[in-house]
Parts: sequence; C-alpha cells; structure tokens
Amino acid sequence: MAEITAAAVKALRELTDLPMMACKKALQQADGDQEKAIEILREEAGKIQLKRSDNATTEGRIVVLPSEDGSQTVMLEVVCESAPVATGEDLVNFSDACAAQLLAHPEVNTVEELMALPSEKSPGKTVNDDFMDMLNKIREKIVVSRIARSEGPTGGYVHHDGKTGVLFQAKGDTADADLLRGVAMHIAALKPAVVNESGLDPAVIQEERDRLTAEAKATGKPDNIIDKIVDGRMKTFFVEQGVLVYQPFAVDDSKTVSQALAEKGLEAVSFTRWTIGE
Repeated sequence: MAEITAAAVKALRELTDLPMMACKKALQQADGDQEKAIEILREEAGKIQLKRSDNATTEGRIVVLPSEDGSQTVMLEVVCESAPVATGEDLVNFSDACAAQLLAHPEVNTVEELMALPSEKSPGKTVNDDFMDMLNKIREKIVVSRIARSEGPTGGYVHHDGKTGVLFQAKGDTADADLLRGVAMHIAALKPAVVNESGLDPAVIQEERDRLTAEAKATGKPDNIIDKIVDGRMKTFFVEQGVLVYQPFAVDDSKTVSQALAEKGLEAVSFTRWTIGE
C-alpha cells in the first residue's frame, strides 16, 4: 500500500472541502491515487443519498435567471432537508451555477440533461459530479427537483427568502425588463390561477353571465345598458376567479395587469409559479 502523506491528504481536502479523516480513508482505499479517491468519495455521497432517500425535503432554494436581452428566463428548484443548508454557501453556489448552465444551454429541458452537462467548476467532470461532491460534504438529502424556462418577452422574480419563484411570458415587440419582472412579482404575491378567462371552465363562465344578465334585466334597463352592466360585473367575477389579466396590477393598481402590458405593446401568454414544498 502506498504511503499516504499529510500533504496528499491536505491536497485532497483542498479539492473536496471534506474532513481530513474522510480524505485520508479514501486515499488509503485508492492506494494513494487522488482521482480514484475522489470517485470513492462520490460513491460515498451516493450511499448517503440512498440512506436518506425517505427524508422530507421541505426546505430549498429557487433560482430565476434572465438573459441580458430578456429573450429567455430560466428557473431552477433545489430542495433539501434543512434551512441552514438551503441558505448555505455550497447550495447557493451550486444552484446559481446550474441556473447559468441552463441559460447557456437552451437545448436542455430536463434535470437529467442538466446534470449531464460539463462542469464549469471541474474540467473533465459533469454537473452531477459537482452535485455529488456537494452532497458528500453536506451529508443530507438534496435534490435538483425541477427546471423551467420561458422565451420571448419574458421576466422572472424570486421572493427574498428564495422559496417562491415565478416565470412570466408575454408576446409583443418590446421586452420591458422592469414591467415583465413587475408582473412576475405580482404573480408571486397575488397567486392568480390562470392567465386569462380561456383558462376557466366555459360552463362556469356562462352560468355566471346568465345569472348576472337575469339580475340586470330585472331592473328594467335597456338591453344595451344591460350588456354593459353584465360586462363590468364579469370583470369583477374574473378577478375573483384569479384571472391574471383582470387583476389590478400590484405595482400600480390604477390599471389592470392587461392594461399595464398593453401600454408597452405586450400581452400575457403564460406563467409558472413555484413554492418550495408545493
């Protein structure tokens, strides 16, 4: 067996940031081969993940990263067991790096594809290798649980605690970053259910319109006035049903979300809203 020197142990620790005894043990098993020792440590991380596979992951971090020109935005969720790990430097750095990789690789649409990408941190390794290194250091269950992306005029928002994130996609010729982020922030706060009324059950809409029409007709007003009354009350109904475009805009409630977007030549298309644990 090769002699395991203190310098070799120190070098491996500097590479992996793992405890000295764990590094020494791995080097002993690898007969002094540093690369083999790193693989052994990664295998140990896999055993930790398997052992803790049933543990609840109620904490974590959501990252949203837009491109400079507003043409795409990506969102990534990494969940873990404890709050200190969720806000710790290792998970923060790893999740930020993953988001940057997603933005740089628009062809990637699954977690598996993300984890197979080359590591920006360790030449010759993959993102999954970086993940296993982090797991081996932290030693609790961590999962890269989901990714999402949006294209076109798009914006995103993450709440200050990192536990709620939103992607918002619009259509139009102007990518107004502040407005798009403002709508994403609105979605995070007000939790709309759908983008527009087409997302609701048509039967429910018709039932409400019929009810309001009957009430308005009972007033004896002319049909053209009745139509205006019903249309106005339907807008209130849509707000109550959580229709995004009819909601008063959280950034400026003197206008609706639809009106705020229209001022910039934009129209809402879709949104994705995530909260850790939901």
